[in-house]
Order: sequence, then structure tokens, then C-alpha cells
Amino acid sequence: MSSTDVHIAPPAVSPLYSTANDSGSTGAAASKKAESAFDALMPESARGRERFIPVTRFALLDRLTSPTAWPAGRAKEARRFFRYLDHWRRQLYTAELHELEETYEPFSPDSDLLLTRAFTPEEQRVMQARVIKGMTHILTQANYVRIDHKDVAQILTQDSAYGLDLHVDLDVFEEVLLFYRGASTKRDQRRRWHKFYLREQFDVPIFQRLFLLFKLKPVEKQVRELMETKKLSRKEAEKAARRTRESIPSEVKDSCIYMKLFKNIPRSDIEMVFPNTRVRFRFYDKLRLGATAGGGLTLGTVSAAGKVALLATNPIAAAGALVGLGGIAFRQAMNFMNQKQRYMVVMAQNLYFHAMADNRGVMLKLAARAAEEDIKEEMLLYAVLTKEVANRRDIPQIDAAIEQYLAASFGVSVDFDITDALERLIADGIVTELPDGTLKTLPPTEAALLIDKKWDLFLDELSELVSAEGMEFSGDEPTLSAPTA
Repeated sequence: MSSTDVHIAPPAVSPLYSTANDSGSTGAAASKKAESAFDALMPESARGRERFIPVTRFALLDRLTSPTAWPAGRAKEARRFFRYLDHWRRQLYTAELHELEETYEPFSPDSDLLLTRAFTPEEQRVMQARVIKGMTHILTQANYVRIDHKDVAQILTQDSAYGLDLHVDLDVFEEVLLFYRGASTKRDQRRRWHKFYLREQFDVPIFQRLFLLFKLKPVEKQVRELMETKKLSRKEAEKAARRTRESIPSEVKDSCIYMKLFKNIPRSDIEMVFPNTRVRFRFYDKLRLGATAGGGLTLGTVSAAGKVALLATNPIAAAGALVGLGGIAFRQAMNFMNQKQRYMVVMAQNLYFHAMADNRGVMLKLAARAAEEDIKEEMLLYAVLTKEVANRRDIPQIDAAIEQYLAASFGVSVDFDITDALERLIADGIVTELPDGTLKTLPPTEAALLIDKKWDLFLDELSELVSAEGMEFSGDEPTLSAPTA
């Protein structure tokens, strides 16, 4: 199956991004020890190609509506239809987002609006599940890949690419969602002692985008779980629960749902995006600081021992020796604290440049990305179906042709999601499937008129958003009227 604008040829441009296996000789020479826990648990051979199309819709629009790709005069009509389709798809996501925002509002940690509705615990559970389901749907449509919950704990095990040893306790969370997009690599520089601190380049496996949603467990729920699973008394369970939450900022509430979006996060640094990340000393740091502290204290003790022996004859000298020994101990303790503080600064500085959006801003950004991915898929599929008679059984060949077109035109390798795109075009009436499986596609002019008609009916058929959960606060409410002079 082919079309007039799908020409299979060697890629004319370099890849827009590199995959884990595209790091060339440097990647081949990398040791197995440098492999991230994510790659060990989910190797690229098991992950397969991603569905994300790393090309802008503007570039696709220009390529797909080239005058040479259409019969005389139809390229302009196709471009007009694609622009209509772009706006229509975004409008549908906006309507979906309105409902999701209303459900999320009681859980938003950033809201500065007056809350006028009360919710029962059962209603809150229903709404919480709806937020999780809605965000999962948007992320899937945006071609993000989910990291399964049972795999998260195994991934959070390796040392950081920034030389940190990070630890996260997942037991404090009631909800955790992790999605990524773009498992690739970036080139960085480092200095290592066994290479005489000479600057060397190396490839860091990264996630081009990483999404995190989390909600803390209510304290009472965590206490009950500790009592049941670890057979602790209530007092012991409460103490253990407080200890696990020591590293969580007080501003993080268990009544809120938090969403974070990051860019270019090293795959071995997933821990740093959680709110309860703890920095632990690496073995090298323990050895270095332990040797320094031990040596200093030993020499100080030996030096002070003789002076302490003069306590009866020269108490001032003995007191000075004890103060000096205390100063040495304090200085060594401060060395430990300062080293840990330096680690925290390194983590904060790097995380600052990776953050993209929070909470409601994440919803808006991901909804826009989901709409764009849908539009790109639909334009590619329509460009084939509208030019040739196709049947449902031809879908695998059409899928392969589109993937080859993307590789030849842009140098990218993707797993094109043709089934999802076809179902959307059928749902909008742009493509009709006949009983024998034939796919009948409207030409560009008629397809544009259909979208135009849908726009006209959209507001007429707009459903009323009435929340099923909650109850408005009762009381004497003033009526809204014009101000009196």
C-alpha cells in the first residue's frame, strides 16, 4: 500500500533525537555498570519503538500539503482541511479538560479560589479516581509510556548521574503515576580520579519528558498499615510514620494531588523528582570522611591525653586540651553535615533546570500535547486514505508505509498508532467503514465542510456540567444585584 506522497528512500536528514542504542562507539564502549536501573529492568528490546512523533505539526502540514503531493489545486484544499481539523481536535480536548479541571480543583495545592462545596470521603475517593483516570487518558493520547507501579521500586536503586546516592520511601504515597516520553541520551562531561581528573565526554541516558503524579497517604491510613504489616503497637507505628515523613516539606498535604512535569531527567535520577528524596553518603564519601574524622580525632585524643593527665597540677592546660578535642570533633561533624548540604544543593540546582510545569499547568501542557499528537497521526493517515481505495485489511501495509515515510522524510523511527487515528477519523465521519471493510474517505473540501458543520453544532449540543459530588454550603446568601448609589 502506498500513496503519491509516500516515497520510500534513505533518510535525508539526521535523526532529531537519539535512542539508547544510537550512541555509537561511545555507547558500545560504555560499561554495563553504567546501565541505569530502568534500562536493566526495561531494556530497549523489550520497550520497542515509541509512538511519539518528534516532528512539529507545522512541519508535517507543510510536507503533506506540498503541491507535488496532490492533484492540481487540491493541495490548498487539503491544507485548509488540516487546519480545520487542528482547531477541532483542540476544541474537543479543551472541553474534556474543563471537566477534569472541575474535578481536580478540590485537590489542587495551588488554588486561590474560595471552596464553596463540601465532599464526603466516598465522594473524594470517586473524584480522586476520576483525576487519575483522566490524566492517564491524556498521557496515553500524548504518547507517553507508563512505568508500571510494581517496577518503580526496582528502578529507584542506582546511583545518580550527578554522583549522588538517593533514596525514596514509596510507602508514604497513596497514589503514584510515572510516565515518560523519549528514552534517549545526551552528551555530558565529567572528571574522574582514576583518569587523573581529565575532562571526558560520556552519554547520559535520559527521559526527554518525565511526568509524576503523587498523593500522600493520610497519616491515619499509614499508621494502620504499619500496625498490620509490621505488627507494631499504635505508638510505635505513629513514631515510624513520623520518621518516614521527616524529609517531606510541611507544605505537602495529604489532601492534595500533585503533578510534576520534567525535561531531560537522567534515567538513574528518577528519585530526585519525589518530595521525600533523601541524600545518602556514597561508600567513597563514608570512607573519605571516616578516615579524615578518625585520623583527626585519634591525633587530637593522643595530643590531649598528656595534657589531661596534668588536670591536678595544671587545670587550665587540661581544660584547653579538652576544648581543643571538642573542637576537632565538632569540625569533623560539620564536615559530614556540609558534605550532605553540598549534595542537596547539587540536587536542587539540577532539578531547577529540569522542571517544566506543576499541577494545573501540567494538565494544560499535556492536553495540548495530546491534541497535537492526535492531529499529526490523523493528518498522516488521511493523506494516504484520501488518495487511494483502502480496506481494513490493508491497515498493516498503510502503517508500514507511514512509518517509512517518517523515516525517509525526517529520519525518525516511530511506532505509528494507526488504529487510534483511524477510530477518531471514523468517529468524526471523515472516514466511513463499509460492511466489506472498505474505508471510504471524504475529499478535502467535503471534509472541511463537515468540520465546519460540527463547529456550528458544538455549542448547541454542549452538555451542562453539573457536578454529581458535593454539596453547596448552605446559609443566607445575598442576591446579586447592581450596586446602589
